[in-house]
Amino acid sequence: MRKNFFIIFVSIFVFFTIVLSILAIKYKAFTYSVIQEIKPVPKVYYAEDFGIETIKSNTDFDNDGIDDYTDILQGAKIDAENKPTYRSVYYQGGYPPDDEGVCTDVIWRSLKNAGYLLKDMVDEDIKNNVSLYPRVEGKPDPNIDFRRVPNLIVYFKRNYISLTIDLAEIDQWQPGDIVVFSNDHVGIISDKRNEKGVPYLIHNGAQPNREEDGLEFYNENWKDITYHFRLKDMNS
Repeated sequence: MRKNFFIIFVSIFVFFTIVLSILAIKYKAFTYSVIQEIKPVPKVYYAEDFGIETIKSNTDFDNDGIDDYTDILQGAKIDAENKPTYRSVYYQGGYPPDDEGVCTDVIWRSLKNAGYLLKDMVDEDIKNNVSLYPRVEGKPDPNIDFRRVPNLIVYFKRNYISLTIDLAEIDQWQPGDIVVFSNDHVGIISDKRNEKGVPYLIHNGAQPNREEDGLEFYNENWKDITYHFRLKDMNS
């Protein structure tokens, strides 16, 4: 009896320790974002301040006179300015309303600004390669598959350029790139940079400022950067 009680007690203790640890990490990340919002606005730097060439795509997929990489960046900035309420629910038809979303919605909205329909492309790839998408579990669901980070990782690994995850290589981080944290959070790289040359991050984690100097902080204190992708230039 005592042995069973001890096992139950230890199990409960471990469970609450893990929960509190997760909450502490999330609180730290959220607090950082709030502090960034209320403290004096720091000086913003750009690629040219560090002698870095900003890469432009040779492709203008939507024929709007703006290259794809710049279009993606502008799409991310539009979403950041709109500041959709963070709401993680299942939507019939897949797409949430413009004033709602999660981290993955920043990605498809950014790509849509360049003319790419990420939902259609992911759905098609899953349909033809369902076994490569373990998160789908053999049952594709177009209403949600393109909004799940594990599915996006598979798609991007198959169709995009994979790049360094080392933030010290500041010239390799370009506006419009996609960054993944711990395989469950995703964002877009901004054209803004901090005093070290590390770019800002555009994302939706329910934080007040959707375009922030948080890439380095989150990588060190919240979730490790696990992937870094870039849309392939079809005309390179």
